Amino acid sequence: MKITIWGTRGSIPAPSPVNNQFGGDTSCIQVTTDDAFVILDAGSGIRRLGYDVPPSVTRVDILLTHLHMDHIMGLGFFRPLYNPNMTVNIWGPTANKESLQHRLMRYLSPPLFPIRLQDLPCQPNLFEINHSEFNIGSLKINSAYVCHPGPTVGYRIEKDNAALTYIPDHEPVLGSSNYPLEPAWTSGYDLAHNADLLLHDAQYTKEEYQPRVGWGHSSVEDALKFAELTKVKKMLFFHHDPSHSDKQLISYLEQGTKGKNYSFEVGIAAEGSTFLLPKR
Repeated sequence: MKITIWGTRGSIPAPSPVNNQFGGDTSCIQVTTDDAFVILDAGSGIRRLGYDVPPSVTRVDILLTHLHMDHIMGLGFFRPLYNPNMTVNIWGPTANKESLQHRLMRYLSPPLFPIRLQDLPCQPNLFEINHSEFNIGSLKINSAYVCHPGPTVGYRIEKDNAALTYIPDHEPVLGSSNYPLEPAWTSGYDLAHNADLLLHDAQYTKEEYQPRVGWGHSSVEDALKFAELTKVKKMLFFHHDPSHSDKQLISYLEQGTKGKNYSFEVGIAAEGSTFLLPKR
């Protein structure tokens, strides 16, 4: 299972020069095997990814965590959607009152976009999920709702007993003074438990988080506590605030890990990074 990072930012793309090392596009991750081409979220990074899809690929599966604009803003610019010979499946969380199709049509229709969802040449297939388990090729995928405003899921993707967990927008603490909670009461725990690689929301510093409780995002400190609770092997800070420069992101990593002896590896998600999860 090969993982490639195409977008790491939250909210809106980050302007130069703050995005030289870790990138400026919004959330987009590629997961590939010999029999699957999976994309996690359709942030602005998916535009560049669309030009990198090999000609041999005839099916692409896009797994959306939720439909906030920074996670779907690149969808209309994804090149394979305009190939009538390509099969594109879009998976997204179920909502109580409105279908995934109708919610996506709010963006993929005038005046926000010139081409309507139903007029795309590839005619994408839409699948609604919640606490679901399904397979794409040899990949076993679990989704589950996590703590973030609006219907939002995280994903656990497994192959050969190796696991990737992707929870880019997540607020497991939600202002609690008693965090971390017991595993059974912690949002996202089952998705992340013993994962080989965790990509997790770490948008704020501790000070920035305090006036933003309930916005659906984590501080660096709480992200590290979540990784420690779930016993992951490697965790990368994700969903970087667009106002945070490379220098700031590095300082947050240093401050968060200084004097700590974590049992897992910690780093910062950067565009262009690739990871191979071996068989276990």
